[in-house]
Amino acid sequence: MGSVQTSDASPAPCLGLALGGGGALGAAHAGVLRALRERRILPRVVVGTSAGALVGAAYAAGLTPDQIDEAVRRATWSDFGSFRPSLRLGLLDSAALIDTIRLLGGERYGENPRIEDLRLPFAATATDLRTRSLVILDRGPLAPALRASMAVPGIFPPVVTGAQILVDGGLADNLPIDAARRLGATFTIAVRLRPEWDRLPVVRERQNLDELENADDVLMIRPDLERHSQWTRHHLAESIEAGYAAASKALDADSYARRQLTRMLRPN
Repeated sequence: MGSVQTSDASPAPCLGLALGGGGALGAAHAGVLRALRERRILPRVVVGTSAGALVGAAYAAGLTPDQIDEAVRRATWSDFGSFRPSLRLGLLDSAALIDTIRLLGGERYGENPRIEDLRLPFAATATDLRTRSLVILDRGPLAPALRASMAVPGIFPPVVTGAQILVDGGLADNLPIDAARRLGATFTIAVRLRPEWDRLPVVRERQNLDELENADDVLMIRPDLERHSQWTRHHLAESIEAGYAAASKALDADSYARRQLTRMLRPN
């Protein structure tokens, strides 16, 4: 695993997709992907945090929005972890998540898929507990990167790699717009599922968040998920439809975004 290197070269036009974290609310990302497909909008760079990393990895691996939708609807918590009260740093053992991840690419990627082998450039974000900083994981084995991005403190154990102790990316940045830019995105469709983690010292100031989300190179999509819980799977179908509705509204109503997307993309 590693982090992205920046470049001084002028970037070529590139559409990014940033998928935010939010536990079970991540089902909404499946609806967003369906809305993008209907409009023949094809992101070229995908970055995700926590649940957004899992959905983003599936999309980057080549799964269709329909396949992702089906997988989300039938998902259970056993697909992500098994209860292990003996663990000191987490209630769940994330070994079950590794088996789920291996199914993303099927035979195409083998038993241990690597991020750089996916069909689209992809990164998962995590938080380094030692430095309280964001870590962008864009190369190396996919499974530990996703485990790190989804390692909610107290629920999943952290992922230790070298000098880093990695936990849920949402602690540093719950919507990885900056990470998408660092992977080369010049215009980013960003999907926020829930607010930033409040009252935590690693979270950036609200003013910075507002500036980021209202930037000219960002189209924000905010599904209405206020009545849905990120800790239960009871509203998966409703969350998917909320994602589809919010994406459809944002993509159809924002004339500036339509111009940007039309200029950047030539539907195939």
